[in-house]
Amino acid sequence: MSFDIKKMTIHSASQVLEKGETTSSQLCRLYLDRIKELEPKLHSFLVVNETATMRMAEEADKRRASGKKLSVYDGVPIALKDCIVAEGQTCSCASKILQNVKSPYDSTAAARLRAKGFVFIGRANMDEFAMGSSCENSAYFNTANPWDTQRVPGGSSGGSAAAVAASEVPAALGSDTGGSIRQPAAFCGVVGLKPTYGRVSRYGLVAFASSLDQIGPITKDVTDAAIILDTIGGHDKMDASSLPSPCGGFADALSKLPENLSGVRIGLPAEYSEAEGLAPSVKEAVRKTKETLRKSGAELVEVSLPHTKYAVATYYIIATAEASANLARFDGIRYGARTENPEDLNACYFKTRGKGFGKEVRRRIILGTYVLSSGYYDAYYIRAQKVRTLIRRDFEEAFKKCDVILTPVTPTPAFKFGEKTADPLQMYLADIFTIALNLSGNCGISVPADIDSASGMPIGMQFIAPALAEEKLLTVSRRFELDREIKEFIPAI
Repeated sequence: MSFDIKKMTIHSASQVLEKGETTSSQLCRLYLDRIKELEPKLHSFLVVNETATMRMAEEADKRRASGKKLSVYDGVPIALKDCIVAEGQTCSCASKILQNVKSPYDSTAAARLRAKGFVFIGRANMDEFAMGSSCENSAYFNTANPWDTQRVPGGSSGGSAAAVAASEVPAALGSDTGGSIRQPAAFCGVVGLKPTYGRVSRYGLVAFASSLDQIGPITKDVTDAAIILDTIGGHDKMDASSLPSPCGGFADALSKLPENLSGVRIGLPAEYSEAEGLAPSVKEAVRKTKETLRKSGAELVEVSLPHTKYAVATYYIIATAEASANLARFDGIRYGARTENPEDLNACYFKTRGKGFGKEVRRRIILGTYVLSSGYYDAYYIRAQKVRTLIRRDFEEAFKKCDVILTPVTPTPAFKFGEKTADPLQMYLADIFTIALNLSGNCGISVPADIDSASGMPIGMQFIAPALAEEKLLTVSRRFELDREIKEFIPAI
């Protein structure tokens, strides 16, 4: 085997498997050995079940040997964020309240990956119940950024992004409620795709905010993101919000990639470029990206998203309100951790939830319960829903002038551990460029664009497209990926 695991992608792994240059067992063993080497530094995974992984790999090898492979990706390893259930695996959402709880069924996303022969290599760490932007809210341990282990990997899908960036696995699934795929992808120098709301089934995704949550891939490149979306996307009768629109052919579309972006209009919202707190290195990355797109033949046009300034406040009302309702089910009665020897039923509820949930989760449940309470529902929740409609309309108007919108993903490169934990508001503002996309339901992607000269940390750019326009989104992103100045983003670890 002469391939470089640090450059291995899903499509390159499938090629060496197809040619018989390696087996799934050998490939998975390489990744498991790398996980053993790096986990003491990174802590990307909550659980790695080596026995189960090798069993799946051996089954894939047997299928290939007998000519009955499930797909060209049969035997390629992948990680799952710990809020996406898979049969027989633990799913703790990085919370003490769900410690050691095993799922009796597959999520639709996991089932579709399994049907193509992907091998589940582990459960990626995350902010507890997907509430956080730094992976510092896990109940178990912090995940470190592979580019600098003194810095955060982003969140809430921090474990997924760190694992892919460090080549502990070629790809991972994450979930995105307010930027939780795109932001860690930007911090770790990998690709993170948030599909259109309803493109990928939420069945088997532990709910945070049901009208905002979306499963998506974190990968080494845009082609791999298209491959995973082809695999997990499409209608699912188990999810009432699943869209009936056909979903697929994205990887094939990228194989016919145009040589330039002639005729493509890229929207530049002034509200994002003028945002307070935008680091000089991010501004420079935006400038370089615009220049690359212009050289690729794209037309750059000014657009406006005037209600962006209300996005953070709107999001933290709607998301916490939905979270307070969704997390009411975790009480220790039917499953999960339960306090010992409570005085009565009420004490059982209070003590179980007080001890089982972490500080940030408790904060959001309290905030969400408050905005839904009598006398405040109209003043906060209903008003936030009205502003959400205005934000959605802003995007609709902008897309009349352009095909894709370009924005930063984050105001700064990855920050150091503890830098923002003392001030929750500053942590929330780290998602200022990603939140509006979830409120609107459109699709977006984070693609590595530059490296901050001062810190050596990667900087990602966000491309946003209308709902169901993933093909256009992926085409523009892949063209940029090939044309950008820095061709590879590989940490030294």
